Amino acid sequence: MPEANRRISTCRNTGVILLLLHLRCRNHRHRVLAELVSWKMNGGDSKEDKEEPQEVMSEVHLGCPPGISGPHISRFSISLPSEIESSRFNELFKDEESCPHLAISFDEDGDLVLPRRRQISRRRFTMKIQHNITSSIPSVGLQVWKAELVLSDFVLHKMFTSTEFDGIVSLELGAGTGLAGMLLAHVAKTVFLTDRGDKILDNCVKNVQLNSRVLNRQDVVYVRELDWAHPWPPKVSLDLASQERFSWSSLELEEVPKASLLLAADVIYSDDLTDALFGILERLMSQGSEKVLYLALEKRYNFSLDDLDVVANGYSRFRSYLREDGECEGLEPGSLPYFTGRRINVADIPQYVEEYDRGKDVELWQIKCNKEKL
Repeated sequence: MPEANRRISTCRNTGVILLLLHLRCRNHRHRVLAELVSWKMNGGDSKEDKEEPQEVMSEVHLGCPPGISGPHISRFSISLPSEIESSRFNELFKDEESCPHLAISFDEDGDLVLPRRRQISRRRFTMKIQHNITSSIPSVGLQVWKAELVLSDFVLHKMFTSTEFDGIVSLELGAGTGLAGMLLAHVAKTVFLTDRGDKILDNCVKNVQLNSRVLNRQDVVYVRELDWAHPWPPKVSLDLASQERFSWSSLELEEVPKASLLLAADVIYSDDLTDALFGILERLMSQGSEKVLYLALEKRYNFSLDDLDVVANGYSRFRSYLREDGECEGLEPGSLPYFTGRRINVADIPQYVEEYDRGKDVELWQIKCNKEKL
């Protein structure tokens, strides 16, 4: 199926194979189904295959050195577009000379034309991010994903063009490597980077340390564990010796209801995870000040044996929780849904992070809740 221009990886779960497809055409699903049926008739996975943990890799890491199994540090350049004025962030940016890409061309006689090399001055700074190049699915927070970079672009654009995020309390859900939240820390009062699992949280702390000179405000960033399946707020142990490294203090838990901004990126890839996300959103958004969530997601297309079609896993469940703003016009207050959403046009956001291609499958949503319903 070369014309489908796809990237396929396999994940095996309870004897069923899912082909993770990035497709630009869908007219080959009958052939994929035939391959699945053939695979099933031949016995499915071998015992050895079932014991092998599945490894996945973000497209952002395609240029990373191959063969590295442990942590790797990448540098992400943040540049300021010429049309954006941001004098209040002068301490962040440095003027750098860069050479634009030179196109190869030939004259009428077939001789190579050597264009004059022009120097372009760009203002930029660099963020260092430690991440794994591949990981198991439960540890995808150790990688950098495209939706996190789009969310970072959005946060940067808000910072550079408004004061909306100045002095706020913010909480990032499923923060992973923590890039978006660390960028926000330049203007916010307090930023909580939350995720679950010591490996992911330790890596997030490492990234805060790696960027201490750029951040210049490490004291406003807190890395904390937040398991969406557990009750909120968590119990606080009065015994300091028994408190875990990423546990919440009573003062921090008093700060969370003051949060006006929630962030999340690439947390929509299964129905169960989506249910857990909206469960914790109900608990967080019902407390304290009015909150808004900005969520970036990448639609990943899977061939579903149940649907016999290519579907974006988790996306339908995500949309089932939302009503778009236009759908709520004229409804009585008691008839409003729990969550309303507005899709933001990603094309309207300049690209500040240089090292990635946005593609066409990343969406950015603004989500609010109806407190009367919660």
